[in-house]
Amino acid sequence: MSNNIISLGGNSRRNFITNCAAIASLPVLAGLPSNVFAAGNEKPLKVGIIGTGGRGTGAGFNILSASKQTGVAVQIWAVGDVFERQAQGAGKRFNVDASRIFSGFDSYQKVLDSGVDVVILTAPPGFRPQHLTAAIKKGVHVFAEKSVAVDSAGVKEVIAAGEAAKAKNLSIVAGTQRRHQNHYLEMMKRIQDGAIGEIVSGQCYWCQGGLWHKGGKDITDMEYQLRNWLYFTWLSGDHIVEQHVHNIDVINWGIGGPPVKAYGMGGRQTRVEGRYGDAFDHFSIEFEYANGARIESFCRQANGTSSRNGERFIGTKGIAASSSANASIKIYGGDTWKAGGSPDPYVQEHADLLKAIRDNAPINEARNVAESSLAGILGRMSAYTGKDISYKWALEGSKLDLFPKKFAFGPGTAPKFAVATPGQTPLV
Repeated sequence: MSNNIISLGGNSRRNFITNCAAIASLPVLAGLPSNVFAAGNEKPLKVGIIGTGGRGTGAGFNILSASKQTGVAVQIWAVGDVFERQAQGAGKRFNVDASRIFSGFDSYQKVLDSGVDVVILTAPPGFRPQHLTAAIKKGVHVFAEKSVAVDSAGVKEVIAAGEAAKAKNLSIVAGTQRRHQNHYLEMMKRIQDGAIGEIVSGQCYWCQGGLWHKGGKDITDMEYQLRNWLYFTWLSGDHIVEQHVHNIDVINWGIGGPPVKAYGMGGRQTRVEGRYGDAFDHFSIEFEYANGARIESFCRQANGTSSRNGERFIGTKGIAASSSANASIKIYGGDTWKAGGSPDPYVQEHADLLKAIRDNAPINEARNVAESSLAGILGRMSAYTGKDISYKWALEGSKLDLFPKKFAFGPGTAPKFAVATPGQTPLV
């Protein structure tokens, strides 16, 4: 394992506006050759994977399945991960040439420089803005797993990268896969056509048991934090951002935009040990939207508790209830309806990306997923500080930037952290 320090220097996110404006003005340097989809001359799209944990390798197999579904040929061309063992394992699973298996903090750039046409971004969310910006600068189409940022600085960087992608005719598909599920799409069409009237309130939930934890290291060690990234806000954004963003995104989608305000609370009742970093284990947030609707958001990760995962819209004419289970997607009231089935959304999102590339009809989901990520961040900030916070302030006024400016393995190299205390933790 390398002990070399990687400094972000002049490429830190504080320069993101300048950098992304420059990106937008550049020609497409690494987009697809013009003859990729010429009749009788289909060349496989070269796919890179940055972040080769369970979600990264899963996404790799998803895009291979999408290739069969769409007829768009792909090849897993390069893989990269901070950890060499993880990168090597993924490389073997996808039969990647050893010369295109990269490890270390700069492995993302090596994947991008290897000649890929499409990149899958599945490192911890804290890295997503940096990786997305680099991919668009390189002229590469992107699948970016949710969430796409952990702080306001990252959200602004993602929005800027999305605008740069539009200028370069590049696609960005996000891992908010409900937007690619037939029954969610049909429900949203019905809501927007007035099936439940005006939305006045609702709820969204992601409540479940605890998740994995990899022990054995001192909590101040960079490797420990990276391997347990779920529990460190600079890496995951906490579970309201990393996981509950799916449900918040559905609410934003149904109402037509992000919330204007959040008032929330949360805490740690089961994650009382330092090995769980600074992550809370539960949040309860009231989101207020521009039309006056108030949505209650609940998320929890605690063993022995009841599970619930879904969304509920209450309108002036009826109610729409949704979840990841096909049979429970329904509208009742004035325009009763129950959903049918959907293809695997984890494959469908990649199929939609491949079709967009093939048809030269770019998809750009950067702003939607950035806004939903910021809504989660807004709720977390309110719970951490105990303050009532506006979305506008979180986007335009907040100076929160959690991303380290240099990376290295070894004693004392990991970012410092402290568990938030409402009423004491400052609002930044």
